[in-house]
Amino acid sequence: MPVSSVHSRSLIKPSYYPVFLCIAQKPCVVVGGGKVAERKVKMLLKFQASVILISPEVTPRLLRYAEENRIKLIRRPYRKGDLKNALLVFAATNDGTINQNVKEDAQKVRIPVNVADNPDLCDFIVPSIIKKGPIVIAISTSATLPLLSKKLRKEIGSIINDKHITYAKNIGKLRKMVMKNVTDEAKRKQIMRRIERMHVHDVLSQNMKELNNLFFSRKK
Repeated sequence: MPVSSVHSRSLIKPSYYPVFLCIAQKPCVVVGGGKVAERKVKMLLKFQASVILISPEVTPRLLRYAEENRIKLIRRPYRKGDLKNALLVFAATNDGTINQNVKEDAQKVRIPVNVADNPDLCDFIVPSIIKKGPIVIAISTSATLPLLSKKLRKEIGSIINDKHITYAKNIGKLRKMVMKNVTDEAKRKQIMRRIERMHVHDVLSQNMKELNNLFFSRKK
């Protein structure tokens, strides 16, 4: 490959592809035991990940998580081979050399890695997240201005209330009913369009039995 091609590629600004990844019961390794690692672990647990934490010293909260069997704690320094079978890796120590080693080891086995406070070493970045019931909103400034992401998270999060959460749950139940009971694809799309057009108040003013009758009483 020409040198100019390699050089031009190195100057390309990273562009992050947004994706929602199912990590429930999947092994995610966090290296580090301080406040940054604690925040990483806390968010991973919200999404039911199987967390392996590697650090000789940990915060009281992380120790409590381990005592409650919510995470697996390995109380020693990071070693090569600790990333085996991990879905995601988070390097969150205050030692740049250790974080670099974690990055390189993850790269060798093609496991995506996030290095705290160093987007240049990251395969992926973690957005600012709003999670209320089934509603999950991710906000990112592509690692350019984290404070703006946090500001937007607070502003948007204040808009989402209990009505939106109940609405999302009921719509989710209706969708499952449609997928289970309506085999005709055209009919299924027609019902889904009707559901999508429903106002929040219309969904919340009826219980699930009434909504079920509304959409499925004449499905045949």
